[in-house]
Amino acid sequence: MSKRVLGTSIVLIWVAMVGWKARDEYFQPELARIAEAALTLAPGINFYTLTMGDRTVGQATSRLDTVPDGFELEDVMNLELPALGQTGVAIARTRVKLSPSLVMESFSFTLDSEVGRFAATGELTPDTTLQVQIISAGSEQNLSFRLPQPPVMSNVVPIRVAMGEGLEVGETVRLPVFDPTSLSTRTVEVDILEHDTLFVTDSAALGSDGRWMTARVDSVPAWKIAEVFGGVRVESWVDEDGRILRAESGLGFSMEKTEYELVRQAQEDSRLASSSPIDDDVILSTAVQSNVDFADVAIHDEIRFRLTGVDLEGFQLDGGRQTLRGDTLIVRRESWDDLDPGYRLPYPFMDLREALEPEPLIQSDDERIIRRAREVTGRRTQWAQSPKEVARQLTTSVYNMLEKDITFSVPNAVQVLETLQGDCNEHTVLYVAMARALGLPARTAVGLVYVNGAFFYHAWPEVWLDEWVAVDPTFGQYPADASHIRFVIGGLAQQVEIVRLIGNLDIEVLDVTTAQQ
Repeated sequence: MSKRVLGTSIVLIWVAMVGWKARDEYFQPELARIAEAALTLAPGINFYTLTMGDRTVGQATSRLDTVPDGFELEDVMNLELPALGQTGVAIARTRVKLSPSLVMESFSFTLDSEVGRFAATGELTPDTTLQVQIISAGSEQNLSFRLPQPPVMSNVVPIRVAMGEGLEVGETVRLPVFDPTSLSTRTVEVDILEHDTLFVTDSAALGSDGRWMTARVDSVPAWKIAEVFGGVRVESWVDEDGRILRAESGLGFSMEKTEYELVRQAQEDSRLASSSPIDDDVILSTAVQSNVDFADVAIHDEIRFRLTGVDLEGFQLDGGRQTLRGDTLIVRRESWDDLDPGYRLPYPFMDLREALEPEPLIQSDDERIIRRAREVTGRRTQWAQSPKEVARQLTTSVYNMLEKDITFSVPNAVQVLETLQGDCNEHTVLYVAMARALGLPARTAVGLVYVNGAFFYHAWPEVWLDEWVAVDPTFGQYPADASHIRFVIGGLAQQVEIVRLIGNLDIEVLDVTTAQQ
């Protein structure tokens, strides 16, 4: 027996030793494996044409450099988006400093548009705390995010997959991705779908007509990947280093690698185009046509809708003025005169704390926001005010205060207060910040609203008046009409959920009720 035990022990020890040897050989710590694989990463710069439908809407560059202690990846995207007869211009720049094992050490992100600049910089500490600084319109905020593991920036995801787990068809990789526009981390699932060879423009030449043309193409081994997050799916073809060759989203946006001269020429051609078709309008192309043409939608107290084409699970359709029964949604317009909040400002309880506190882009504690909120409500302090009266005054004041413009920016209250212009996002974020500054619980709702024969994607505030009541400072409505269909509650981090509706949702108006009926 003792010999058997001894023999078994020797076998187990030997197996263990072989196992540890195999682990050393084939299962090195992940970061070490990535660092070794990343040694093959070739620095370089790629140029891309950005299109929406058949229209060129911008250009992008992606530059990967090796530095003494790792890598630096910089992406620049220049967009010129047609929207309701206007052209919204935005330039987004993302720079990420990576360790030799492709761990993010720091980042900087800027978004420049007609309303100013939004900037965010961040640094990852050894205990995986991400220290972020936001600068916008002279306002500076410092935030800390304690994360369970180092996050990945979205522009690094394909490279990280290629150098880490590898591009094996059928594999699925999940990564924590930090979004500097919403200041949130989400899990992105990357599926490796197929392998093929793509023909990519390798050089350009000037033709006899004075126009640039493709001079040579190169065959590149490529893998098709799908990045899925919050119901949004982006499909890309990448090379063996994870550098994007082509990409397309379900929203009709696409990008394709080419040469700089061809990129510039395509954008100049687009600027000279005499018309902006509906299919190429970022607002009109996402609208959902209505089967009912309301002469005056505001007169209806209740509207019944049938929502089809998408899975409604996970949306915040039920609650407050909205009732969901299967695929039928009933939206009632609150009676303003019958509302009885049952409290005076500031809100005296702790149950709605999240709807009263400042957020990174809703700076309700900023002195400029507080001062302006008190000015427009005619009070020197927020004490003992009527919440219903304050909600009304803020609705009309923000409606009159802001110039109605389509903007492509990261909406934040301080910047809106400085520029006094914007679309529904700017109206909403300023309203919510000013309401909270006065102790009125407020939150952001996102969904669709009926305008001129169609339902358009829209944002508006909800305020607590003994129930969540929808108001709309973009249209000057208190309460908001019953065509406001709320799908999501929350800031930009939550609003990404709305994207999975675009191009899929169908809305049928079943019935309407007015006070006279």
